[in-house]
Amino acid sequence: MALLEQWHAKAYNEKENKGVLQKLWQDYFAKEKEIYAQILEKPEEVVTGTVKELADKFNVDIMTMTGFLDGINDSLKEKNPIEEMEEDTVVNLGFDLTSLYKNMVAAGADWLYNLPQWEPIFTEEKRKELYLEQKKSGTVVKGPKIYPNDPCPCGSGKKYKKCHGRNR
Repeated sequence: MALLEQWHAKAYNEKENKGVLQKLWQDYFAKEKEIYAQILEKPEEVVTGTVKELADKFNVDIMTMTGFLDGINDSLKEKNPIEEMEEDTVVNLGFDLTSLYKNMVAAGADWLYNLPQWEPIFTEEKRKELYLEQKKSGTVVKGPKIYPNDPCPCGSGKKYKKCHGRNR
């Protein structure tokens, strides 16, 4: 079984006791925060190695590193083969700073996007701008309501009810 499959079976197990799962996620989030704090210290450095080597480098177990790699994958410039990843698979942490910040916001991970390591990377103004961009990207904006006696938006010159507003 690939590592990602094992991680999902463990972390998203609906049959597991809720307290056990809560503890797992609490521990994971604390370790995740430490890893991000370390890699954001030198954001230009692309960390590479096998899954096992990275787990050792960041002092976490293989499953925690697998969860981390799953979480950061959408922010990477070059995606890792997380679906078939094993302990000896070579992976990289070459992330795009803007994508990473926005993905942290999208995940609601305030413990990550508020890390002090972001301060030398983006100004406070830039962080606010990225935060708002991400929040707005998920907002659905409805167009103006068209009433039956309004002109049809297709440009035919007919009233909406006589053109596209009819039940066809």
